[in-house]
Amino acid sequence: MKFNLGWFSSDDLSYGKAETSSRMPLQKNDEQLLDAYSQAVTWVVKKISPAVVNIDVQKCSGQRDYYHKQELKGNASGVIFTQDGYILTNSHVVNDVSSIQVTLSDGHNYNAEIIGSDTDTDLAIIRIHAPHLIAAKFGDSQSLQVGQLAIALGHPYGFQTTVTTGVISALGRSFRSQSGRLIENIIQTDAALNPGNSGGPLVTSDGEVIGINTAIVASAQGICFAVPINTAKMVIPALMKYGKLKRPYIGIGGQNVKISHRLMLQHELSKNTGILVMFVEPNSPACKAGLEEGDIIVGFNGQPVGTIDELYKYLMSKGVDIGYSKDNLYQSFYLNILRHHKKLVATICTVPNTK
Repeated sequence: MKFNLGWFSSDDLSYGKAETSSRMPLQKNDEQLLDAYSQAVTWVVKKISPAVVNIDVQKCSGQRDYYHKQELKGNASGVIFTQDGYILTNSHVVNDVSSIQVTLSDGHNYNAEIIGSDTDTDLAIIRIHAPHLIAAKFGDSQSLQVGQLAIALGHPYGFQTTVTTGVISALGRSFRSQSGRLIENIIQTDAALNPGNSGGPLVTSDGEVIGINTAIVASAQGICFAVPINTAKMVIPALMKYGKLKRPYIGIGGQNVKISHRLMLQHELSKNTGILVMFVEPNSPACKAGLEEGDIIVGFNGQPVGTIDELYKYLMSKGVDIGYSKDNLYQSFYLNILRHHKKLVATICTVPNTK
């Protein structure tokens, strides 16, 4: 059985009737512009395509009967980012697979091993051992502008080095990963993506990778998403060192709740929601900080917090005091909470989440 790693919409496009009779011939400036566009795309393809790889995976779907197991095959893409064989792709591509084979642009095949995977950002690193590899250059996704040219490369359905072009449609989107966490600052593009494009690079006209293609909206046309490369830059060191991303652990369970207008005025709150603490795990950082069931979290280091996703974003932000002690990640911060209509402060020192 064959499956493709990605989402696809096959809705037809509607075109108006061509009005060739009234159409003005292209002016010289238009021809030059089109030629410059073509030259930019072809130059990028020549530069980046040697670093784009095809990934074939196999996974077991479980026992079909007592004696047989059904193997599923899948296809995706990846991008080489170091000359010693490290490849960036999506975590949903390589999770729970039994084998990974990488095909380079020159047709050579290599077995790959998983170095690390993070489902919360849908990023993973695999490695092959091959000579004379060409690595792609990472750009800066923070400097992107809406309307900027975007070029997507990959191997949809196993077709070698397929190129599609479009623009950056929007920036700062949020997209929920398979783990349920929000991936922040997602890049939206209309560069066409198909099953098998997952893990491939989204590239600028300078030939720099600014995103890793991850998904499309199946019911829409031209709405595709890529994980920003700046997110990958933060994740890669931890994945290469630990095999996973160590996230701070507080030890609470909560849910988003409304805050009354009276409490908002009383405590000068800017948000009308907070996080109700449903339970506190024994001996956890939250327990040691004195958090109790029924507390409502409304702030993080003095910044307003209204939802669980916002709290999680702050926990992973650069603004927190982050360090390493005996290879363990620690963070210290304070939470603003409401307890019995009083506003309190709880100082928390987290430990890595090893779950």
